[in-house]
Amino acid sequence: MNGSERTLAELGWTDYFKQQCTGQELEDMLPARVVSMHRGHVVVSTGQGEHLLPVADKGILKLNEQPAVGDWVLLEKSTMLPARLLPRASVFKRLAPGAGRGVQPIAANIDTVFIVSSCTAEFNLNRLERYLCLALDSGVEPVVVLTKADLARESGGDSPQDYCRRAETIRPGMPVVAVNGHDLESVKALEPWCRPGQTIVLLGSSGVGKTTLVNALKGKGEHRTGHVRKGDGKGRHTTTRRTLHVLSSGVLLVDVPGIRELQLHDCRDGIERAFADIVELEGQCRFADCRHENEPDCAVGAALKQGEVDPRRTENYRKLLEEADEGLQAASGKQRRNAARAAAARRRGAGRKPAKKRR
Repeated sequence: MNGSERTLAELGWTDYFKQQCTGQELEDMLPARVVSMHRGHVVVSTGQGEHLLPVADKGILKLNEQPAVGDWVLLEKSTMLPARLLPRASVFKRLAPGAGRGVQPIAANIDTVFIVSSCTAEFNLNRLERYLCLALDSGVEPVVVLTKADLARESGGDSPQDYCRRAETIRPGMPVVAVNGHDLESVKALEPWCRPGQTIVLLGSSGVGKTTLVNALKGKGEHRTGHVRKGDGKGRHTTTRRTLHVLSSGVLLVDVPGIRELQLHDCRDGIERAFADIVELEGQCRFADCRHENEPDCAVGAALKQGEVDPRRTENYRKLLEEADEGLQAASGKQRRNAARAAAARRRGAGRKPAKKRR
């Protein structure tokens, strides 16, 4: 994000956020939006300038929740330190990779999500459904953007229209657009969702062409891009941190690093919305805990035999539900462990005798 001055409205400030502030807060504090995340600190913008805020367990940034790009915080005018994080209109979260298994916010206060895939060998319906569940669980309607339309014929003979038709099967009525990120005229197909003051996040795997797409939407070549690898059709990972860009059109664009491991957490509502047809059939099964294998009077099994339901979608639905439940248990386990450590620390502190005063 550049350093030019902007109004709060141009940064996405709306009545939704203003109504969360008291009159005293609006007098004593400045709203600021998180525009960039780095290891150890975040960058926020008030519209009149940007400020660097440390974020650590014992740092000065002590908010009620870990901030994400797109969040709004209130800064004390006298110190320019954060006072609190405003409740979000929407938030994208995932189960963090690694042994810690905590919940990691990806982006907040998003109006539209561009689920980015490509017209190459990388294209995968199961992966698209995974991002779709995350979007619907966040309450944000998605648009599937298929990049590298110019390479479609080189990766198996399918046309960009073929890729679009396949993507449309995962959610009837969902917008699906194929673009060539190197052709500005092609990218104009995304203009209906790029309105001033609207915040869009780009989500997708590494190397699908998100950075090239950001460059095209900005009309600039500010970001380094990687070439497609021969053999697997994958691009190279180029975005290294989450950043909010304000485009000349007035749209706010959040670019995040390619997600190599998107594990769902407590995402059952989004999964059920993404697979509404299968959920409806489940309600007709004889047993509430039917696994749709060999149980009698299984409506899902009957629909599978009649070809009314895609076996791939049914299997992916079951897999994502199990993963979301496991993710919720893992995150809950970490919360319990953290609570136990905090309680133990309090007990140790309470058991210590006060130090004797020196005479």
